[in-house]
Amino acid sequence: MRSEAAAPPQPAGLERFLSVGKGRGLRARRRYAAGELLFSCPAYTAVLTVSERGTHCDACFARKEALSKCGRCKQAFYCDVECQKEDWPMHKLECSAMCAFGQNWNPSETVRLTARILAKQKTHPERTESEKLLAVKEFESHLDKLDNEKRELIQNDIAALHHFYSKHLEYPDNAALVVLFAQVNCNGFTIEDEELSHLGSAIFPDVALMNHSCCPNVIVTYKGTLAEVRAVKEIEPGEEVFTSYIDLLYPTEDRNDRLRDSYFFNCDCRECITKEKDKEKLEIRKLNDPPSAEAVRDMIKYARNMIEEFRRAKRYKYILLSHPDSAGLVCSCLITEHSFIGFLDFFIPPSELLEICELSLDKMGAVFEDSNVYMLHMMYQAMGVCLYMQDWEGALRYGQKIIRPYSKHYPAYSLNVASMWLKLGRLYMALENRTAGVKALKSAIAIMEVAHGKDHPYISEIKKELEDH
Repeated sequence: MRSEAAAPPQPAGLERFLSVGKGRGLRARRRYAAGELLFSCPAYTAVLTVSERGTHCDACFARKEALSKCGRCKQAFYCDVECQKEDWPMHKLECSAMCAFGQNWNPSETVRLTARILAKQKTHPERTESEKLLAVKEFESHLDKLDNEKRELIQNDIAALHHFYSKHLEYPDNAALVVLFAQVNCNGFTIEDEELSHLGSAIFPDVALMNHSCCPNVIVTYKGTLAEVRAVKEIEPGEEVFTSYIDLLYPTEDRNDRLRDSYFFNCDCRECITKEKDKEKLEIRKLNDPPSAEAVRDMIKYARNMIEEFRRAKRYKYILLSHPDSAGLVCSCLITEHSFIGFLDFFIPPSELLEICELSLDKMGAVFEDSNVYMLHMMYQAMGVCLYMQDWEGALRYGQKIIRPYSKHYPAYSLNVASMWLKLGRLYMALENRTAGVKALKSAIAIMEVAHGKDHPYISEIKKELEDH
């Protein structure tokens, strides 16, 4: 057995270092071109979200038809016997419990992921191939910065862990569990598909080493449960490697509010210091009688409150509204703003949810231009509801309004822009507008070839869609 100190060899061309003002970080030792792979990292452990069972393999996350079902619980699905055997050390944590609890088996994704970390630490105490640069035990917890609400949520997760996993896990004491859940909340990743639909959650230790910037020079994408880090601009030797922890659509104040809430720091990147994009992102409607500064402030406050209401709903009880036929945290810090929600305790019918979005757009539209990011946020929610309702024309109308401002507000090779082009392309094709569909799908491919790599299965699938049409 390899000793704890004997880490696997570091990726060539990269080094861990102490970043001034940021702590640990990752630095390039050679030049990287845009689109070049810096490194890949297999998941230390991962968990497929429950809603994707039956369409994706629970072990490798591959999307395919005719998956084999677990013979006992009938709720886990696999490509083949090899995938099932590979996943058994983790699936056995849940298999009998799912049978025993039936419909009452409902641990959160954070709890499921943490249970798998505990099991992995027991069976693999040595450093793994996922920890060439950073070990799971080195993760920051920011325990001293947790407020009472976050501590209460962690205690609820600990209670759920004991409730659902008591048969197969050996637990550390409560204090150690608090630290572990805090580490997962700050260092966990969501795995998403080509349309940014949520597939599951995972731990990628080496990827977690990278620090944040709102001007990132790399992007993280996934091949199943393998994370890949590619350059999205030229990186010179000695330059720090930065990813983004958050959605970059929003203005500086909003981004830093999110960073403080989830990761406990303010960003000091060039964009946050200069705020050079904020004016465009917060564009005000040009009127003969322009709105007063107070009216603008009030509308921004209203928009932020609407976004926070959506986010808070997702933090506690939420569902993702994505139509299964449209080819398209977990903890709070892993939930993206670009999810479509309904409230489980008092589920809002889609038609009423769409009306809420439209009324909000009407109200904000009296002050904001359509390109304003708060308008775009609500349009995206409305588009999602239209997709759920199979209102393809309605979804297309919103998408057409979104795509150009997205391309302006997001950095180059943004997955958000690629996924919107992809949604638009598939909608055009479904509505038999092949010319527009081909153009949109090719726009998606152009971004994805840099962000995902030209050999990614998603790109092959999209090219096949083009051939089939």
